[in-house]
Parts: sequence; structure tokens; C-alpha cells
Amino acid sequence: MCLSGSLKRLSYAQKYCLKKVSKAMISVSMISSNARIGVAVSGGMDSWVMLKVLCLMKKKLPFNIELMVLHINPGFDPNNHKPLVEWVKDNGIAAHIEIGDMGIKAHSSENLKKSPCFYCTWRRRKRLFELIKKYNLTHLALGHNGDDLVDTFFMNLFYTGRVEGLFPKESFFKGEFELIRPLILVEKRWIKKAASEWNLPVWENPCPSAKKTKRKETRMWLEELWKGNKKIKKSIYSAIYRFVLGLNG
Repeated sequence: MCLSGSLKRLSYAQKYCLKKVSKAMISVSMISSNARIGVAVSGGMDSWVMLKVLCLMKKKLPFNIELMVLHINPGFDPNNHKPLVEWVKDNGIAAHIEIGDMGIKAHSSENLKKSPCFYCTWRRRKRLFELIKKYNLTHLALGHNGDDLVDTFFMNLFYTGRVEGLFPKESFFKGEFELIRPLILVEKRWIKKAASEWNLPVWENPCPSAKKTKRKETRMWLEELWKGNKKIKKSIYSAIYRFVLGLNG
């Protein structure tokens, strides 16, 4: 997986994202020749950087892959995805973009049992799975990053009693397609820098529950834990990265 030619023109943050994605892909054999990848783009910086990195890697990989952007607007703002429409046209990338209502319904009387985040995420994931089948795609790429991995590990530990994180690669429906997380080893701070330097048209999440989640609470607890001691943070990230990549022992 040679990226040396394109790295010369990139900033440190951009190179970091590319190299970490490459490492994750190699570690778990994330993709192979003729992969048809549906790239789930929400509009946030994580999914934008994932899309940009995959576009760069596509030009340098020693085998052919295809990319298709998948965007499901949850209904809060039916117009905020317009920058994505322009971007895929300018970059010649196939896309399926639709406006749904799962975000609205998640905050309505229709959803009385689940949290709004769970309901909306479940409905969007279900729709993404349908699109993977419709377009005969082999992979679904999600933009979960290294911080999400660590947060999820502790959320599972605190709230479900399970020692489990996000997986870099998962097979669904007896191998019909694979869900991949190319950014799984990339810390959010580098994604933020790379998104800014690439001038990606990120838009704000209009969901009313975006800032009131268990993930936010868990992140605040972790930041308090390692405040003033970067070694603790480094050790936690390293241990969980090795755990999900199967490098322990």
C-alpha cells in the first residue's frame, strides 16, 4: 500500500490520518481487490476525513476499488447536505443521498422506549444496510475514530458489563458484506486538524440531543482521569487499540 508520492504535499495531520488508516487496513485485511465500498458520510468531520482519505488511497492502491457515498439526512435540516452534493459532483464520485425522518421520529411520541440516539442510529443503520444490498456493495465504511473506540469500550464496561469495543471489521448476514472502520486508530484531534487543512465542508449536527449523550459523559470522565498526565491517556489508547486488533498476548 504505497502512498509516498502523495504524502509529500500533505501536512503532518493529513499524513498521520493516511498512515493510521493504512495501518488499520493492513492489520485486519480490511479491503481487497475490487472492493465496492459504501462510504457513510454524515457531514461531520470524521466521515468527511474518512471519505477524503479513501479517495487518496484509491489512487495509490495496487488494486482497484470503487467508492460510493451514502448519506441519509435524518430530517432536522433538509438542506444541510448541499455541500456534499457539490463535493461529490466536483470529485466524480457516485452517491446516494436521501432525506429521512428518523431524527424527527426519534424525538417524537412514536419513540417512547428507546433513547433518541439509539432509535435514530438504529433506523439509519438499517437503511444503510438496505442500500448496501441495493447497490451490490461489498463494504460499508463508518467514520468511528480512535476516541470513539475508547469511549465505547468504557461505555460498554460501565453500562452493560461487557469488555468490548468497536471492531475494525465485522461481517454481516453470513458474509454478504463487511462493515469497516478505517479511522479506528486515528485520534479526533488529528482528524479535526486534517479536516480544517483540507477545507472540507463540514456542517454542524442539528440534532437537539447531540450534546446530551452518555458518550459525552464518558468522554468527560476520561478527560478528568488523564488530566495532567498524558501517559495515562497514551496507555489507555494503546491497550485498547491492541485489544481490538488482536495484538495482545
